[in-house]
Amino acid sequence: MSTMASTTNNGPDGRAQGLVASYVRAGYAHVEPPVIQPAEPFLDLSGEDIRRRMFLTSDPNGRELCLRPDLTIPVSRAYLASPAAGTAAGFCYLGAVFRHRDNATSEFVQAGIESFGRQDKAAADAEMLALGLEATTQYGLAAPEIRMGDVGLFAAFLAALDLAPAWKRRLIKDFNRKSSLAHDLDQLTLASANGAPEYQGVLAALANSDHKAAHHLVMDLLSIAGIATVGGRSVAEIADRFVEQAALNAPTRLPRETRALIERFLTVRGDPDEGAGELRSLAADAKIALEPALDLFETRTGFLAARGVDVRAIQFSTGFGRGFDYYTGFVFELQDPRAKSPLVAGGRYDGLLSRLGAGEPIPAVGFAASIEELAACAGAP
Repeated sequence: MSTMASTTNNGPDGRAQGLVASYVRAGYAHVEPPVIQPAEPFLDLSGEDIRRRMFLTSDPNGRELCLRPDLTIPVSRAYLASPAAGTAAGFCYLGAVFRHRDNATSEFVQAGIESFGRQDKAAADAEMLALGLEATTQYGLAAPEIRMGDVGLFAAFLAALDLAPAWKRRLIKDFNRKSSLAHDLDQLTLASANGAPEYQGVLAALANSDHKAAHHLVMDLLSIAGIATVGGRSVAEIADRFVEQAALNAPTRLPRETRALIERFLTVRGDPDEGAGELRSLAADAKIALEPALDLFETRTGFLAARGVDVRAIQFSTGFGRGFDYYTGFVFELQDPRAKSPLVAGGRYDGLLSRLGAGEPIPAVGFAASIEELAACAGAP
């Protein structure tokens, strides 16, 4: 991994450089992955919102490339290719990312941190939020709004319910994509047989088969047909969606009592201590086990308080997610009413490194700060 060239020390760029210098002092190595990246990891792993905003191109051999739309995946790939792979290591960056945006420039600068391999997950989560707050302090923004959620809590809750695996995957995906879960629940409560008639036989057969085997079968059929991508989606994602559709169209209804539990879960909000109390009451009433996930949640809250974060000022919501498919746990945003988008945002993505080729699961958490939004809210230095 290469060290990033220095930038001007005047104006907002100087503050950004100072911010990253503080991250280096905190023990995070300063890196800059290439701007041109293979497109496939982003198409497969980032989610619908990022995919439709990407700048795509190809090399002379037809390999699909893109301008990096974020830095989490490039830094993760660089970590896996480095001697540090598999060990605890942290990296910081300052660089441009590229996405189509309405009424805004498509190139903008992010500073951030990615932390890999730490087993003390609650402490690592708290450190990311605390270091994210340093970005707002660097720009003189003393009290940003702190919004927090936890995809892991939602996944643990769904795992304790009597739901088909495909329904669980669908709900978690849409949680991350900020889709309407109420709309999903409406669909899942209805009887099946809504698929296209010409595919009903195939869907019914796949619904009763092993998920992994069905996935490989659909991928093989698409490859034989010479299909590489459709609408920006890879063969793997097309196969996932087809197999998922088969399971979702199986002749089963979502029980009303199960739907009521999910809706109750998604209404929990308050500060983290209030949220944990409500969730423990819900788990007791429903006779489901949420202790490990809630213990981790409460331990994280303790580490946040130990770092001087005002826990009572955190706006926690069980329905809060972010627009990236790879998040698996704690997520957060720092917001300002004057900003068009979050000042700082990030979270935990423990499954991403395995999906990028790691032989063993590697815990990971990080965040990115929008230099553009920080500077706009802070005004001239």
